[in-house]
Amino acid sequence: MTVKQISVFVENKPGQLARFTKVLEKNRIDMRALSIAETPDFGILRVIVDDPYKTACVLKEENYIFSITPVLAAAVSDEPGSLVKILDLLGENNINLEYTYAFITRKKDLAYMIFRVEDNEKAKKVLTENGIELICQSEINEL
Repeated sequence: MTVKQISVFVENKPGQLARFTKVLEKNRIDMRALSIAETPDFGILRVIVDDPYKTACVLKEENYIFSITPVLAAAVSDEPGSLVKILDLLGENNINLEYTYAFITRKKDLAYMIFRVEDNEKAKKVLTENGIELICQSEINEL
């Protein structure tokens, strides 16, 4: 149960994020989450979208360099300490967390966290056995 994250490389110049989002808008692709990491020369946009296949086709047509990575998406109660439980479980089970970012949904009292870990299968097992709800791509599409 993973979600497809699309990592897009863009020049670190004014207007590049606007250009990217206009491509999505023109093709009626809805972003569910966005994270940006930058260097002086380029940025990496990490996006979760409602239709990863369509997005990949559009990005290829628009000559973007991108990759698709399976990540975990976990439902997290919107209250203090909810994230601590997940992070403790990963650490106690020797699962390295490479990065994470959050997004909110229209569902009351819930947020979702994206987790990029070294071992998705091990992390899925640990988290689900400890009552952490993971969601799949089709559920992301419906948010």
